[in-house]
Amino acid sequence: MMPCTVRRAKEIDIPAIMELLKQVNRVHYDGRPDLFHPATKYTEDELRALLANDQTPVFVCADENGHVLGHGFCILQRPENTRLLKDIQTLYIDDICVDEAARGHHIGAAIYEHILTYARQCGCYNVTLNVWNCNPGAMRFYEKLGLVPYKVGMEKVL
Repeated sequence: MMPCTVRRAKEIDIPAIMELLKQVNRVHYDGRPDLFHPATKYTEDELRALLANDQTPVFVCADENGHVLGHGFCILQRPENTRLLKDIQTLYIDDICVDEAARGHHIGAAIYEHILTYARQCGCYNVTLNVWNCNPGAMRFYEKLGLVPYKVGMEKVL
C-alpha cells in the first residue's frame, strides 16, 4: 500500500479533485454517452460549497507530499417518507475515485474505510452507493469491500 492519509478535503485540494472528477466522468461518458455529457459533475464553485457543508463531507487521500490520490464524496441522508421507511440516517457515497496512476495500491479501500469510520461516528445505520452498470470495475471493487445490492434500478431506452 502506498503511504497516504485520508482527511477532509480542503479548498486547496479543489484543482486535484476537479482532475479526478474528469476521470470519473470519462468512465461514465464512455460507457453511456446517451446519458452523460462530457463535463464534470461539479464546477469549482459548487465544489467549494460542498466542502463547506457538513451534510456533504468530501474526503481525499493524499500522499506524504500532499498530492491527492483519490476522493470520496458523501451525503448524509434521512428517508423522506418515514411512514413507510424507518427514520435512519444513511451516509450515501456519491462518488469514490482513485487517480488512474495510483490504482492498485489500496487507495480506494483506505478512502472507503475512512468513510465507514466517519459514518459510525455520525451514528449512521448504513452506507449506500450507486454503481452504473457500464462500470464493472467499480462493481467488483465494491463487492470486494463487502457491499451487496439493496435495490436495483432498471431501464428501457425508447
